[in-house]
Amino acid sequence: MARVIRRRWERTLDAGVPRRDRAPCDYEAYVPDPLVGRPIALDGDVAADVADAEGAIVRLNAEAAALVDTEALARLLLRAESVASSRIEGLEIGGRRLLRAEVARDSGEEPRDVTAAEVLGNIDAMVWSVRTVTAGAAISVEQLIEAHRRLLAGTRLAVHAGQIRTAQNWIGGSSYNPCSAAFVPPPPEMVRPLLDDLCAFCNTDALPAVAQAALAHAQFETIHPFADGNGRTGRALVHMVLRRRGLAPRVLPPVSLILATWSQDYVDGLTKTRYRGAATSRQAHEGLNRWVALFATACGRAAADASAFEERTRSIQHAWRQRLGTVRAYSAADRLIARLPGAPIVTVRGATGLTGRSFQATNDAVRRLVDAKILAPVSVGRRNRAFEAPDIIDAFTDLERQLASPGGDTRLIPPARPAPRRRSPRGPAA
Repeated sequence: MARVIRRRWERTLDAGVPRRDRAPCDYEAYVPDPLVGRPIALDGDVAADVADAEGAIVRLNAEAAALVDTEALARLLLRAESVASSRIEGLEIGGRRLLRAEVARDSGEEPRDVTAAEVLGNIDAMVWSVRTVTAGAAISVEQLIEAHRRLLAGTRLAVHAGQIRTAQNWIGGSSYNPCSAAFVPPPPEMVRPLLDDLCAFCNTDALPAVAQAALAHAQFETIHPFADGNGRTGRALVHMVLRRRGLAPRVLPPVSLILATWSQDYVDGLTKTRYRGAATSRQAHEGLNRWVALFATACGRAAADASAFEERTRSIQHAWRQRLGTVRAYSAADRLIARLPGAPIVTVRGATGLTGRSFQATNDAVRRLVDAKILAPVSVGRRNRAFEAPDIIDAFTDLERQLASPGGDTRLIPPARPAPRRRSPRGPAA
């Protein structure tokens, strides 16, 4: 049965702590039921929402196969998912700024932008997470720990990277004690057994994949196994489950872009899954169904909007080819056009790696795309010259704005969270 454990927070004598936060107090740490063996019943309308979401994700992956380079779309959407997951944690950064920081890092410069470094860590962790899981493969606690290590490596929180917490943590309230916290996760000695159960649940196939991902994410957030970086690691787990179940073998729906927009509903939905008592209670049943319905709806919308973006990307590539005139198949220019959606800002050296052609051939292709106004030269870092594809970045900005509106159109319903400014006809968005 899900329960709370009453604990005592002892007085602190640290002179750096405000007086009101030094006093001892009693607090309640929540201990959820294990997932394996828990009775789970989806209401009819919720089951229909889950089926619709899975159908949308399947269609996204099938339609993306029509793109010349499916990996390019997958990479861009995965970057969007990582950025949105970071945004939920309060890390704000624009697309251009992040892309330029990424190119500078790949060129050997240490990012001076602290926010960019943290978000790049989230991208690295997300990429590793989804690539390390294949259809039918097991998800392990060690994989979650490694994803977390990659997430925090090189950041100000690197000391906590890849370390299951050994102290009590909490959400909300004071920074010094859990006395006024909104939620207190399980005590540290219970974390590892709950993680073992969570991964065992992730490796079952009894539930629909979207429902399984929803419940796995909620349980992970309830356990809160790390000192920091739990939200981003927990959202990486969502995609690990979808990949393991074979639902999203090529392209992942950027569901965090939706959850970031529905932030209050997101938090409320997670909170509703934290019942007390029996898993068969009405509270447990209703909370589970409310969360799964919200998560499924977010997945469905993310997949639909990503499909529309895929169509727009193809249209942009078609327009580029028309602008260039003759483009020889498998040439450096042909391969660069195919891969630019996944790398909208590149150096010539980076583009050489993307095309698989010689440096000279790639340099000639870049020059040709610059002459056609497909690429534009930009400065990256302190000494690197790069080239950006404004059409793709503008399309991606429009996608971010679209997903930031609860209604899917910022011209009708304003963004519910910080979003890139709409680009003006005279220049790109900031």
